[in-house]
Amino acid sequence: MNVTVREARQSDIPAIADLFDQYRQFYEQPPNLSLAHAFIYERFAKQESVILVAERDGMDLVGFCQLYPTYCSVEAKPIYVLYDLFVLASARQSGAGRLLLKATETRAAADGKARMDLTTAKTNKAAQSLYESLGWVRDEVFYSYSIGVAS
Repeated sequence: MNVTVREARQSDIPAIADLFDQYRQFYEQPPNLSLAHAFIYERFAKQESVILVAERDGMDLVGFCQLYPTYCSVEAKPIYVLYDLFVLASARQSGAGRLLLKATETRAAADGKARMDLTTAKTNKAAQSLYESLGWVRDEVFYSYSIGVAS
């Protein structure tokens, strides 16, 4: 299997939406392809994120990642949050995830970002191993919190 990584094109949106729906299911969300499509389409149309795709043999997409631009107030510099990274089960161990992560580093450097941040499930040992093999460092100092906000 020959895997290459490139920036997403508008024509990729349906395939990315399918991958995004599977990604959400991996994190225990119910299937909802129309929601996935609307979300990906809006990020793409509004240029609110950078989406990179892993393509197998120049034909079908087997993975994607999504970077969101933001800032680190402490460093007073722009950063990316790598929020989504997903590779089809059938393409895992093909190097697609590694290629996507390396491409994000190249893109972040080209875009003048000081660093990238990501979070993953404590149980996602395969992803943690991949991140650490590429030099990502797990935060042992800060806790992460969140709160739902009623709309």
